[in-house]
Parts: sequence; structure tokens; C-alpha cells
Amino acid sequence: PQDQQQYLTFMLGGETFAIGILAIKEIIEYGNLTEVPMMPDYIRGVINLRGSVVPVVDLSTRFGRKSTELTRRTCIVIIEVASDQETQVVGVVVDAVNEVLEIPQDQIEPPPAFGAKIRTDFIRGMGKVDSKFVIILNVGNVLSIDDLALLEQANAQGMESANGAAAG
Repeated sequence: PQDQQQYLTFMLGGETFAIGILAIKEIIEYGNLTEVPMMPDYIRGVINLRGSVVPVVDLSTRFGRKSTELTRRTCIVIIEVASDQETQVVGVVVDAVNEVLEIPQDQIEPPPAFGAKIRTDFIRGMGKVDSKFVIILNVGNVLSIDDLALLEQANAQGMESANGAAAG
């Protein structure tokens, strides 16, 4: 389908990444995070998005790099990750959002077998844009089912800390 070809591109650690536009709900500015104890370091915390608690993942840390430095351009991209059972809404921290691009299917190459700076199962493909490559992320793999289980915990804890002590 036509709409599959549109991607939001963003910067992370000096590289350009892309996520299919269909997975993206909205983009918000970075802020108002509630930290959640006992979470892996790539989970920055949770935010309250119009009454629902959304866990926020630091993609850079998830990729095994140093965490994202916060600047004026730091954003949280709110995405929907579908697993078999359900859809989880997650925020991912990015250095800066660039633009929405069309990347036709024939301009997308398979992930490199080696030489990529992140796990290849995180990469859906390499999109060619003006003779440069953008890394198209496989959101479902970047935020795997195990992560989603952790995020559910983060949600529950976030709910409690957001609502004060919840009744047992």
C-alpha cells in the first residue's frame, strides 16, 4: 500500500533513522518524565499523556550506546508497537525529528549483514534517500515482547507513583 512508504526520519547520535509513519501517533517535546525505579537503563521513565501512562525508552541506550543528550531539539516520538496480543504505546527519545519522507520499496535494501552499529534485527532495511542511507527501524524488534512486559510493569509502577499510593 501507498502509505507504507512514508517514514518519519529523526536523528540519533549523528545518524538518520526512520520509522514507518503508520506506527507513529504523535511527537511531543521532551519533559515531565517520572522516573521509575528498578527499570533497565534504557527506560527513561514514564510520561502522562492525556491521562494514560506511557513508558519512555531511550533508543540510544537501547542500541548499546551512551544515553541521548538532552537539547532543545530533543523530542519524544509516541509510537504504537503491536505484539500478538495487544498494542502498546511507547515514547522513544530522539535527538531531533527531521521530516516525513517517502521511501519507495525499491529504494530499500536489506539490513547489512555486518558493519551496522546496532543489532541487525533492529533494522528493517536501509532506505536510500538522496544517495544517503537512512536506517529504517523494525520497531517491533527494537521494543521486543520482553521489553513490553517490562514496560507494562513500568506502567503499573508509574500509575502508582502518578496517583500517589494506589489502594491495594
